[in-house]
Amino acid sequence: MDRRKSIKSILLGTVAGGLVVHGCKPEAESAVETAAVKSGENNFGRTPEEKEIIEKLNSEQFFNEHELVTIAVLSNLIMPPNDKFGGATDAGVPEFIEFMAKDIPELQTNLRGGLMWLDHKSNTDFGAEFKSVVEEQQKQILDLIAFYDSEIPMDKQPLEIQFFSLMRNLTLTGYYTSKIGIEDLGYKGNMPNVWDGVPEDVLQQHGLSYDEEWLSKCVDQSKRAVIAEWDDEGNLLT
Repeated sequence: MDRRKSIKSILLGTVAGGLVVHGCKPEAESAVETAAVKSGENNFGRTPEEKEIIEKLNSEQFFNEHELVTIAVLSNLIMPPNDKFGGATDAGVPEFIEFMAKDIPELQTNLRGGLMWLDHKSNTDFGAEFKSVVEEQQKQILDLIAFYDSEIPMDKQPLEIQFFSLMRNLTLTGYYTSKIGIEDLGYKGNMPNVWDGVPEDVLQQHGLSYDEEWLSKCVDQSKRAVIAEWDDEGNLLT
């Protein structure tokens, strides 16, 4: 199983628990609306107060261009692109992380500090910023912070490990709640069950049976997409 499939399996196993990001405020923007966040449109169901907050956050900028490029590189290493669905940047993950950093200001120090650590470590080891070194060198740096002793609480871990854990969670949340991420999961949403009536043996048990006319109108699955019509006297037509 490749790394992408492993991530998907882990996510599917925990999806009932909600978003991967820990500590998100209830009002925090879901990445399923990443496109809306970027455009300021399609905020269906938002209250006027929520729309005002979204517009305010969209008008602000937290990360600079260098930081956003680094986030794009890092998020694509965490969630590599594939030919069918694309990767983290295709899903708008950098824009999502930018939005979350503004919506939850307590994330800002960890995120910005971690990006600075990546560049410092990369400059020290390889003589160039993290976004500029080759992928193999980038992975060497990430291997130092991607694995940790799970017996130690995250808030007791070194700050660079806390940073990568947060970035990984934000990346997975941003990707798998985006349109292409949902398609990648194969999630179909709520689907109606096919109901073909009460079983015949149960009907016989109670001395009941379906009226053939109603059976053809109400239980015929070939007509399940047909909208019922009624005459003026309340009789079912179709």
